[in-house]
Amino acid sequence: MKSLGNSLFVIIVFMILGSSCSQTKRLTEGEVLYTGVKKMNIETAKGVKLEGPKSSAISGPLGFSPNNPLYAPYIRSPFPVGLWVYNWNVKKEKGLKHWLYKKLAKKPVLISDVQPELRLKVVENAASEYGYFGVKSSYEIIPNKRNPKKAKISYNVYVPEAYLLGTVEFWGWTGRMDSLIQRTQRGCLLKSGAEYNLYTMEDERTRITKMFRNSGYYYFQSDYIEFLVDTTRERRVADVRIALKHGIPAVALQPYKVGNVELVLENSDQSETQDTLSYKGIEVKYTKPLDVKPKVLARSMHLLPGDTYSFWRQNRTQTSLARLGIFKYTNLNVTRADSVKKSGFGSLDFSINAVYDLPIETEIEVDVSSKSNNLLGPGLSLGITNKNLFRGGENLTFKLNGAYEWEVGDKKTNSNSGLINSYELGVNVGLSLPRLLVPNFLKSSKDFAERTNFQIGVDFLNRHTFFRMLSFTGSLSYDFQSSWRVYHTITPLKITYTHLLQTSKEFDETMENNPAIAMSFKNQLIPSMSYSYTYDRAATRRNPNRLYWQNTIMSAGNILSAVQYITGNHQGQNKKLFGNIYSQFLKLTSEVIVYRKITETSLLATRFMGGIGCAYGNSRVMPYSEQFYIGGANSIRAFTIRSIGPGSYHQESDNKTAYLDQTGDIKLEGNVELRFKIMYQLNGAIFLDAGNVWLLRNDPKRPGGEFKLAGLLKEIALGTGFGLRYDFGFIVLRGDLGIALHTPYKNPDKSGYYNIPKFKDGLRFHLAIGYPF
Repeated sequence: MKSLGNSLFVIIVFMILGSSCSQTKRLTEGEVLYTGVKKMNIETAKGVKLEGPKSSAISGPLGFSPNNPLYAPYIRSPFPVGLWVYNWNVKKEKGLKHWLYKKLAKKPVLISDVQPELRLKVVENAASEYGYFGVKSSYEIIPNKRNPKKAKISYNVYVPEAYLLGTVEFWGWTGRMDSLIQRTQRGCLLKSGAEYNLYTMEDERTRITKMFRNSGYYYFQSDYIEFLVDTTRERRVADVRIALKHGIPAVALQPYKVGNVELVLENSDQSETQDTLSYKGIEVKYTKPLDVKPKVLARSMHLLPGDTYSFWRQNRTQTSLARLGIFKYTNLNVTRADSVKKSGFGSLDFSINAVYDLPIETEIEVDVSSKSNNLLGPGLSLGITNKNLFRGGENLTFKLNGAYEWEVGDKKTNSNSGLINSYELGVNVGLSLPRLLVPNFLKSSKDFAERTNFQIGVDFLNRHTFFRMLSFTGSLSYDFQSSWRVYHTITPLKITYTHLLQTSKEFDETMENNPAIAMSFKNQLIPSMSYSYTYDRAATRRNPNRLYWQNTIMSAGNILSAVQYITGNHQGQNKKLFGNIYSQFLKLTSEVIVYRKITETSLLATRFMGGIGCAYGNSRVMPYSEQFYIGGANSIRAFTIRSIGPGSYHQESDNKTAYLDQTGDIKLEGNVELRFKIMYQLNGAIFLDAGNVWLLRNDPKRPGGEFKLAGLLKEIALGTGFGLRYDFGFIVLRGDLGIALHTPYKNPDKSGYYNIPKFKDGLRFHLAIGYPF
């Protein structure tokens, strides 16, 4: 079978190479193969800067890809397989050759397909949308010297100064609409002296439409607004009038109030008779028993009888019902009353149909983990959720998780490969409420998602040849937003208790040699509180670059220590609660990620993150779970997880417990990754990673681990590499090959900045799900 496969491969290669002498054999008279752009020369007038969307709008139409592009539109692949196969002389409509032709052949892209003259017209139109009127452009077809049936195209584009906005006025508005315009005129996006921009005009049209629709004008549309532009008054200046079009339907100029509001709660089976109740002016139709509290429904209803119609309130009503998590979907129907009230307002009746979702949801997750300490194994998580526990959208989740691992053949440690030697079992119960359980004066009226979360869990961890540990966790947290971009998480109380049930001789010896690590593994209570601030500016049409910034501060044991001090316990360390020593520390972390769009198919992602933790008072070191580490598939990919640091400290690679003490109190990490499309759902990436962890205090057992400014650059690990990502739509499979360039510790076999003894020793491959950041 193997020899047959090899023979088939050789046959295919010879068939392809045998026909590679010509890519233009089947071209007819006058047809010329397009082989890409030779040069794209875009010049601008003095002071004109083409950046971001402006640059893409002008260069984009010219970047037409040839066959088999390697770096579109300039460089083609040296192996245009699709064209080679297209030029085969296939006579029979069956057999291997015909099958390969159907699968691989690509029709040649001709100069006539590119239509360069039309593309320059598109460029001129795109430039005019940003105010650059009078663009001058030309193109030249450059034949291939060896084969005149091949040619490239060169483009020349000159972009003049942009037109500026002169006077901006609202013209022809009357009555109540004119009053609304005058009241909100300060928010106009068109400013005198700014560059003419068609997209800003569209945004202004959207702003005005939104203002009208939130003020009773249900039938008003953005197409009813027009811009009258006059460029005759002054050179390169455009005066703008914002006016109402003629011939608009009368209903669009009529403001409306909310009439009757009906909420219909539907089950999947509607054979049962319905009952009706009226609550705060809203008529609710339902099948007994009512599965939602009336006051919960009332909190979600923002369209109330007698109010002036508002599109924002309509959206808020549907969003609030969806956030309860108990409805599969909601539909809203509007009926217009024929009569108009004396006040000049019409009336709209609303009927909202909400269909119940299944109350119980189950979840099964399966994963496989591969760790740097030669452990491999699967994990399983089973979860069940009641999505409407107290008839108010409360979620009660019960989750059972387990995992086991075995060693994958480390001959140096004489381990029994294939035996199950590590496992983990855990139970977690969580209650999530779709509101904040806080005093009324702390509540906000802003229309954003809010949740209060309670969680309690127990976890049993068995690390073969090391230890057995039992841990308990309980927490209370609040999640809410203060704006569309700002998210907050406050955890006023989190209690974690860890208890070592059993340790091995090997583990005890390791702890004796590492007193600082031993302290972090002691039985201890961690009473903590934390706050996270997240700013997430999503990419938009006007700004395609995304900015993500998250900051977290965590404090443990400080309130408890203060209370004990006030009550007379002035003991410096080893203070206890319920007979257990508790941890006391402060920890700060910050992460900034910027996604910058380069072209339509490429993106530059950069990340910088840093953190510092300090144990004091009742503790000398932070708990092991709160210490920083580095390396791995989502960090510095040229190094495995916990294989470098702190600082220039290094242990022998054959030390099975080396990873235990490669943690720190300070972390600095930076990553740069260029992501680009290769073909179809296959994407590529080139990356550069750098960073390390350090100790705040000197540890004699880990020399070189303390943070010092002197020699800091030499202690930063550096790696590069490349990777492939396949996007299945619902999941991204990622493979990255990291290449080490510099280790923070000295290598006796290799001096200088590039201190990797052998190139192959610096290679690390990671297979992961999702992007690293």
